[in-house]
Amino acid sequence: MATSVLVVEDDAAIRDMLSFTLKQAGLRCVSVGDAESGLDVLKNDQPDMILLDWMLPGIDGIEFIRRLRANEFLANIPVIMLTAKGESEDMVKGLAVGADDYVNKPFSPPELIARIKAVLRRCQPPENEDAQKLQFANLVLDTKSHRVTVDDVRVELGPTEFRLLHFFMKNPERAYGRSQLLDYVWGDTVYIEERTVDVHIRRLRKALEPTGHDQFIQTVRGVGYRFSVD
Repeated sequence: MATSVLVVEDDAAIRDMLSFTLKQAGLRCVSVGDAESGLDVLKNDQPDMILLDWMLPGIDGIEFIRRLRANEFLANIPVIMLTAKGESEDMVKGLAVGADDYVNKPFSPPELIARIKAVLRRCQPPENEDAQKLQFANLVLDTKSHRVTVDDVRVELGPTEFRLLHFFMKNPERAYGRSQLLDYVWGDTVYIEERTVDVHIRRLRKALEPTGHDQFIQTVRGVGYRFSVD
């Protein structure tokens, strides 16, 4: 079955262009004009990806993502934000609430398709894993079910935070720079700013904070980050 994408965009012309571009790329597309309609679609269907406009009537894109990430059945759906806001602080805000990537308007269709494929690729469960579960102390990451638990209580992570934690748990006690994490976790198919790593590290720590395991994600001054239980 073709990969499905939910488009939430209030501008009819852009929405039609996105639908055409996605279908030309062999993707299945459902498009709506506001966040409420998008949330209604998600009650009955779970797409593989969401393209989400930042500025929407009523519920905006930021609030849409907050609701998505708060729902355990929808939290793993990757989101690319579409925004006319070019300021770096706006990009950080979008990533901080749970977007997996962002594309500034106006954008080229080839760039958009490349970013969609890159996000889908890195958000897929790892293949051919020798161990389906990784565990440190009472923190357990299950690659098969795509769940993270502490004492059997689920920790809600977005797909990028899940992949980041998975990489750290596979490579404990080793420090990685931001550029290395971008290569290993995000891949090198599209350009992503290094500060994106910091945003997702903050989100990962925030998700782990209630369990006390945020301290496992350590900052190594002058280098980057490492995962350590010591």
